[in-house]
Amino acid sequence: QVQFVESGGGLVQPGGSLRLSCAASGFTFSSSAMNWYRQAPGKERELVAGITSTTGITNYAGSVKGRFTISRDNAKNTMFLQMNSLKPEDTGIYYCNRRDSPRSWGQGTQVTVSS
Repeated sequence: QVQFVESGGGLVQPGGSLRLSCAASGFTFSSSAMNWYRQAPGKERELVAGITSTTGITNYAGSVKGRFTISRDNAKNTMFLQMNSLKPEDTGIYYCNRRDSPRSWGQGTQVTVSS
């Protein structure tokens, strides 16, 4: 069964930093491109960042480019999202999932950026 466990969220002030982790299981993580998503209250889930399986090529939403860094450790079936210079509009629940045909979602981790 495909499972994702997101962690590392919390409450931070604008300009602060957080590092999110995603522990994946139930599939061949090393062969799967992965994405981070987020969902703000009352809004649809949106793509934040993505990373390919073996080449490690990354892509980012324009709103986070230059502030967030996605990475992965295939040996540990884990993906990360380093978030710097956080803004209030970054607030939301952050989820990880496979890029291709994501279906089963974890509970996400809450990120709140507020002064």
